[in-house]
Amino acid sequence: MSLHNRTVRQDVRELGALLGNVLEAQTSTDAFETVEELRTAAIAYRDGSEPSRQPLHDIYDELDPESESVVARAFTTYFELINLAEERERVRAVRKGSQEGELEDSLDETIATLSSGDADSETVQQVLDDVLIEPTFTAHPTEARRKTVKAKLRSIADDLEALDERRTTEQEADQLWDRVDAEVTSLWQTPQVRNRRPEPTDEARNVQWYLENTLFDVVGEVYSELEETVSEAYPDVDVPKLFEFRSWAGSDRDGNPFVTPEVTTETLERQRSVVLAKYRTALKRLSGVLSQDGNRIDVGEAFEESLAADRERLPVVADETEERYPDEPYRQKLKLMRERLDRVEDVRPGGYENHDELIDDLEAIATSLERNGAGKVVETFVQPLLRQVDTFGFSLASLDLRDHREMHTGAIHEALEAEGFDYQAMDEDERVELLTDAILQDEPVLDLSEPGDVSDDAERVLRRFDKLADWQREYGVGAIDTYAISMTEEPSHVLEVLFLADQAGVISLPDHCGLDIVPLLETESALNGARRIMGTLFENEAYEQALAARNDVQEIMLGYSDSNKENGVLAANWDLYKNQRRLADITDDFDVTMRLFHGRGGSISRGGGPMNQAMLALPNETVTGQIKFTEQGEAIAEKYANRRIAERNLEQMLDAQIRSRHNAMLEPEEDVPEEWVDAMDLMCDAARAEYRDLLNTDGFVSYFEQATPITVIEDLNLGSRPASRSGERTVEDLRAIPWVFSWTQSRCILPGWYSLASGLQDYLDDGGDRETLKEMYESWPFFRTTLDNAALSLARTDLEIAAEYADLAEADLREQFFPRVTDEYQNGVDLVLDISERDKLLKREWLGESLKRRNPYVDPLNFLQTHLLKQTHRTPEEEKTLRLTVKGIAAGMKNTG
Repeated sequence: MSLHNRTVRQDVRELGALLGNVLEAQTSTDAFETVEELRTAAIAYRDGSEPSRQPLHDIYDELDPESESVVARAFTTYFELINLAEERERVRAVRKGSQEGELEDSLDETIATLSSGDADSETVQQVLDDVLIEPTFTAHPTEARRKTVKAKLRSIADDLEALDERRTTEQEADQLWDRVDAEVTSLWQTPQVRNRRPEPTDEARNVQWYLENTLFDVVGEVYSELEETVSEAYPDVDVPKLFEFRSWAGSDRDGNPFVTPEVTTETLERQRSVVLAKYRTALKRLSGVLSQDGNRIDVGEAFEESLAADRERLPVVADETEERYPDEPYRQKLKLMRERLDRVEDVRPGGYENHDELIDDLEAIATSLERNGAGKVVETFVQPLLRQVDTFGFSLASLDLRDHREMHTGAIHEALEAEGFDYQAMDEDERVELLTDAILQDEPVLDLSEPGDVSDDAERVLRRFDKLADWQREYGVGAIDTYAISMTEEPSHVLEVLFLADQAGVISLPDHCGLDIVPLLETESALNGARRIMGTLFENEAYEQALAARNDVQEIMLGYSDSNKENGVLAANWDLYKNQRRLADITDDFDVTMRLFHGRGGSISRGGGPMNQAMLALPNETVTGQIKFTEQGEAIAEKYANRRIAERNLEQMLDAQIRSRHNAMLEPEEDVPEEWVDAMDLMCDAARAEYRDLLNTDGFVSYFEQATPITVIEDLNLGSRPASRSGERTVEDLRAIPWVFSWTQSRCILPGWYSLASGLQDYLDDGGDRETLKEMYESWPFFRTTLDNAALSLARTDLEIAAEYADLAEADLREQFFPRVTDEYQNGVDLVLDISERDKLLKREWLGESLKRRNPYVDPLNFLQTHLLKQTHRTPEEEKTLRLTVKGIAAGMKNTG
């Protein structure tokens, strides 16, 4: 029997036809025919039946602003729907592969790989004990869709799933399609463009949605699958906690003045309320299952003691419960557990102090059921809930705080000035000495609750640390126990956060440290100075005590985005690779366990690409088992909006991390031939020089501003954080996200490949061997992944469309820069194909089909965008249409920044 009733072509065809009907009904036949003209003209050029794209220009030259708006809405809505069709196809592929036992990167394959490699039970247990995967959701402004639009699209996706997977009568299928029709009509009538910039609380709710509606349920399923697979091959191995979800939404203050302590408090409170409600629902459902007669079973002494403790704790409720559920001990217990959950958030006594107490109660039930032969009940109903509580705790997702190091330095300078210190005038050694002494002494130096006469920025920093103590008391240390420091350059930047946390009472050395302090190394100087920075910290008496109180685990964050923007894709990747190995050596020298935090974005130039491949390509020395990485923008929706795709993503992450950890145990130090290292050094020096020369050439910033829609992107209501750090027009000041977003819109994805060819060619011109490069590609995961990711950016680039944007620039700027970009692109394509020995840039056939399917529909949006950008005076309606083209192209390219 076939698993599915439909195909992706059918979905695309029928959704497109449905949208056409809605378009004609909601606007006019003329509007429908205009969209059709544009569509057929774009397709005709792509398939070779039309020699030029002039017909697209001719059509736009005749359109009025209202018609332009309809065109933008039509193609944007088309891509929203086609993305759902392709999501459905991904689900089909996963289900089919699972059914036929041919799913790559599956947990079955993971364990089979271990057992075929003669890994014994002790080794497998060690691997699993070491693994901890921490996806961290950020609020970075790269999600171009409104929340309302996303909700409507999810509703359509649910109906498509029902049509595809359910056996329906013809009447039932018609009813479902009628729902799709109605939902597409409603989608058409819904504003696509936000009329206000989202607030941090909106972004936190967005992240919360995926945790609450997808991941909460999926996690238990992933664990169940792994436990079943492990038990067959290794019956003595226990599966420990492997996942922990974290978030920056509502707590990341770097560059965002709108993330206040009040926002963080609201986020913590709402997340706790959400997860407690999920547990109450789960316990209510479990009560419907555990209706065993107490007269017919022996619940055991441990369960009796647990129930008796609850009765003593909640005597009035216990009497009511016993009357309601006579002789049903499990239901009595579950009712009392629900009551304890109810009291977590109010002033009444008897509530759970932490989620560990809830786990103890669930384990007491599980043990009692197992002694009564109900192991299958435990496996099916209790164990998944135990995994959920262990994973999500009482916080749903732990929050990370983050701010720029300059904010801490400035706040400490102002606060200490009142105490007679001139912190600003001190050199690095003096600062380290002062901070260390202050941390180690018993008496506080500052009163954070009364900071005195300080600036608004300093007051915000000091108040945040003062509130941190309150947050940990109210919500638990684990709810908010990490602080990342952007642009860390010196050891004092880390000690400043330790000092402020100490003054707040969050740290009391040597016994307690309630904070992981995470330096974010993102500049070339910081990465190259890693041994100086981290070595100084590890040798510092105060920091050494803080680390010991955190089990000697040091989290270090690597910034992919700014490193790429500063150095170009090839040099940035090599610098990150080398410095990861360097950090591993440093932490190993000081007997500290390293947890790397990869600050990856959705695009290739910001560290994106397939997560499982990236994990497998990490240097063995860095794979301690613990790994943390950011999930950003539209990548969150793509990975976690659909339950089956979310489960697949978690499964692939787990497969990659288990295999990587096992490989690292077998080969602790990756054996990279010196010849390859020398080749990379030579290539990257040349690539960095070419990239920086481009960015530093007089006129390049003007060209960038004129040949991309950066000015439009800066005004979009994408996120609560400003697009640039200071509002100045420089590449250095511009945030990495709008930098990449702008090039992606113009179909010239320069940040993903520029200077790659220059680096490779310089190596060959210096006597390098093509066969060596091919061997590196074949045998070195790092090099292969780097080239494959660049190939993806090259494949998504369309220089003919990019030329339309280049024509927007002043003629002399166009002639200065566009040929240079074109030459680098073409050389990059030729070299990547030669080294990889492929005839196509894309390895994955389905991705090539997707691009082929999308390109003719993205083209009209690009031409409309350039048509509007050429105009020096635009009406308010045209401005709105221009912003909508940005969202439509983002949907068509399935990427922003």
